[in-house]
Amino acid sequence: MEINGYIDHTLLKAESTVKQIDSLIEEAKKYQFASVCVNPSHVKHAAEKLKDSPVKVCTVVGFPLGATTSATKAYETKDAVSNGADEIDMVINIGQLKAGNLEFVENDIKSVVDASGEKLVKVIIETALLTDDEKIVACQVAVKAGADFVKTSTGFSTGGATVADIALMRQTVGPDIGVKAAGGARSYEDAKAFIEAGATRIGTSAGVAIVEGKEVNGGY
Repeated sequence: MEINGYIDHTLLKAESTVKQIDSLIEEAKKYQFASVCVNPSHVKHAAEKLKDSPVKVCTVVGFPLGATTSATKAYETKDAVSNGADEIDMVINIGQLKAGNLEFVENDIKSVVDASGEKLVKVIIETALLTDDEKIVACQVAVKAGADFVKTSTGFSTGGATVADIALMRQTVGPDIGVKAAGGARSYEDAKAFIEAGATRIGTSAGVAIVEGKEVNGGY
């Protein structure tokens, strides 16, 4: 199985330097990953470096807690797109979801979808903090709001993707919405298991190790 086209090559640590981002970009170009996923302050630089490459620029919005206002998320999205982002990975308002305020959650997601124009929007539901019923509802609301993908995790909470969660999310959204497994893919076998369960993207900092058939300890 060719894994490289599934991978969002990710570096979201607060201490990430431009030199590290440049290494991430060169690796993504070399291995033809789907995208690099970087913090918003690195988007413009990444977009310039990747302007002649098929590798997309992905960034994060409302990250990692999802608790900023919808207006802030919309502004972040517009700013990211203006700087060259191709894909937006936004975090839902987890507290509002758990409180059952689904109209709020839907409108929050829709604010990002609308602000993104035609750019791809992935909705991070942070599965580690949700019950299975809440995961199902979160996916349903994301689809209703017009999202292109649902995504398991930020990589900054209590856990990352599991095969069971990917299978549940795929079953919930059906065949036409993307499902991204983030946090937890540290080997080729991990990535393959996620894809077989229904993932269409893999968010990981271990992309190079995965495609080279190695395994890493820790990381996103």
